[in-house]
Amino acid sequence: MKKKNDAFRIFIAEDDPMYQRMIKYVLEMNPDHEVHVFPTGTECIKNLHLQPSVISLDYSLPDMTGAEVLKKIKAYNQEMVVIILSSQQDVSTAVSLLQEGAHDYITKDSETKERLLHSIDQIKKQLSLKNEVETLKAALETNFSPGHNIIGNSTEMQKVYKLIEKAVKTNITISISGETGTGKEVIAKSIHYNSSRKKNPFVAVNMSAIPNELLESELFGHEKGAFTGAVTRKKGMFEMADKGTLFLDEIGEMNISLQAKVLRAVQEREVMRVGGEKPVSFDVRIIIATHRDLLEEVRVGRFREDLYYRLLGLPIKLPPLRTRDNDIILLANHFRDMFCKQNDLAMIEFSRTAKDKLLSYSFPGNVRELKAVVDLSAVLCTDNIVEAEDIRFTSPDKSTSFLANEMTFEEYKKAIVTHFLEKYNNDIVVVAEKLDIGKSTIYRMLKNDKILEAGA
Repeated sequence: MKKKNDAFRIFIAEDDPMYQRMIKYVLEMNPDHEVHVFPTGTECIKNLHLQPSVISLDYSLPDMTGAEVLKKIKAYNQEMVVIILSSQQDVSTAVSLLQEGAHDYITKDSETKERLLHSIDQIKKQLSLKNEVETLKAALETNFSPGHNIIGNSTEMQKVYKLIEKAVKTNITISISGETGTGKEVIAKSIHYNSSRKKNPFVAVNMSAIPNELLESELFGHEKGAFTGAVTRKKGMFEMADKGTLFLDEIGEMNISLQAKVLRAVQEREVMRVGGEKPVSFDVRIIIATHRDLLEEVRVGRFREDLYYRLLGLPIKLPPLRTRDNDIILLANHFRDMFCKQNDLAMIEFSRTAKDKLLSYSFPGNVRELKAVVDLSAVLCTDNIVEAEDIRFTSPDKSTSFLANEMTFEEYKKAIVTHFLEKYNNDIVVVAEKLDIGKSTIYRMLKNDKILEAGA
């Protein structure tokens, strides 16, 4: 049940006792509704400080007209939602009230109850969507402010902050480089959500995650019938990011045959959909990211030189975690706090030996690896203290890149299931839920010796 302060508060300004009882009864059938009834416009206005979510206002009140009450409500708070109930069916009156800011005009007849409920239901949906948008906007503006979600006080990160501050002031293309796991997308979002484009889309494309044969369609879009399976027209990422920011992650993985088309799109600020005949213009700020040395890629012929210089813009190089001094502990504390909050855990502390162990490790997986290590340590620790033995790193002889092992599909499945069994102490129910597979699949793999239970 909702708390009183969270209820959907409805005012009924109505002097007809029958309508008072009818409306109040109907609305209170929903336990989320908190209904207040006022027989006069004056009483309704006196209580506006209670911040009603919606006001059902009778047009003919004993002390003033509905139009007068509506005017006073809007003067108090322009955003308050008002529904006019009236015995009059005069169209000009309804139009006038709607022009003055009424949300709806409902005549009193046999369908009043249904129309009022429908109108309030629509208002609730609109308010819910508005609240979600405002909450998301506030979260984004907070989480991606420079120096907030990007944790670190090291000299290397101070240099990055200064470049971000310069980046948000113009629409110059940004090229972010750095090892895998250093937080390139976080930097891109920080730039976008602090720029003049922050109210428009941030569209991210991982160039390495999309097959080459589909990438052109994803970037530029396609027309209906352009190829088998193209049953409708589809906008590409350049169009979807219009007026906002397009983040091309791992651009160094893009096939060189597509690079010429991307170059033309960037230069001309227009794209040609696959199967299309007319170019489509766009206005986007482009941010690229890569873990590769693009200049070396140019030298060996895997990346076009003209595209390289077109996209270079303002370069931001992210330092690897191992060079960021005490940022490791700052980040570890941040990830610990996040994990405890998300899992409703009591506050956890790192022992001195645990901190020393974190500081002694090179973190080849960078910030992403540190978060995984901290999350696991929070699960493994006892009495809310993370000790050195709770800090577990990937064995030095293992590849830091899972896909670099080039195993068979069956071997990858085995490795994934084994990893999660180890992580969740052989709890098959939890592992099945995390991987979104059936428990029987795991039992079958165990039975067929495709995987061994952790510790067996």
